[in-house]
Amino acid sequence: MRWQPDIFGYTDYRAYLRDVYDAAKAGGVRGYSFRGLARRAGFSSPNFIKLVMDGARNLGPGSVQRVARAFGLDDEGAAYFECLVAYGQAETADDRYAAWDALAATARFRAARRISGPLFAYLAHWYMPVVRELAARADFRDDAAWVAQQLLPAIDEAEAADALEFLKAHGLIVAQPGGGWARGDASLTTGHEPRDMAVTGFHRQMLARASESLTRVPSEARNISALTVCVSPETAERIRDEIHGFRARLLELCDRDEAPSQVHQINFQMFPLSGEAPK
Repeated sequence: MRWQPDIFGYTDYRAYLRDVYDAAKAGGVRGYSFRGLARRAGFSSPNFIKLVMDGARNLGPGSVQRVARAFGLDDEGAAYFECLVAYGQAETADDRYAAWDALAATARFRAARRISGPLFAYLAHWYMPVVRELAARADFRDDAAWVAQQLLPAIDEAEAADALEFLKAHGLIVAQPGGGWARGDASLTTGHEPRDMAVTGFHRQMLARASESLTRVPSEARNISALTVCVSPETAERIRDEIHGFRARLLELCDRDEAPSQVHQINFQMFPLSGEAPK
């Protein structure tokens, strides 16, 4: 229906329902009262749809498709609506990211250009920052086959080609006047997507690479250590400050390196493993 907003442009199913309802009322479309929608979806409460729109109620598994049909969605739109509901109502971080992956994999979602922010694209693949850092090597080549084989683990040549194209287009690697390439700096944004989805997704990928390194990388070529400690909130805050300071000092040390030859990943993690004692 031409008057309806495009569902593939949404990441919030409640916002979509509200916008469809408002558009129908503004256009004088018949049958889009709360009572009429509830009746078409098979709900006994005439106010249930409004409660869902307002965030006071969730949609159960058996009601998602009924609501999708009540709002006039076709098969493809109804399937996407189901993904939206799963994303919006996810109770755990793992469920939320699984639902996000399902949304992002939808062709019409990508066509709607919701994943338009370059920062999101940059962090969506663990190897994007790696290829950028690889450009610091004196022997760096603007060659997808060469780049693909330099990474550990190796990536596909097509992935390397996409990474090179993206990095050059956004000034993250730049050609030098005298020949060769260098790392560039650019201000990247996430577009419409939540920034934390991009950043957290990147960290999840790099934690997976760290886990793989335990068996893939010889012990003498890696450094993975851990501390399990019980401290006060004040000491925990001081530890976080120390980590921030150490990270800044490491970056300064790396920036002063005049002959970089290998890309490394350095992870910092600090998270609670117990509840806090009552005060």
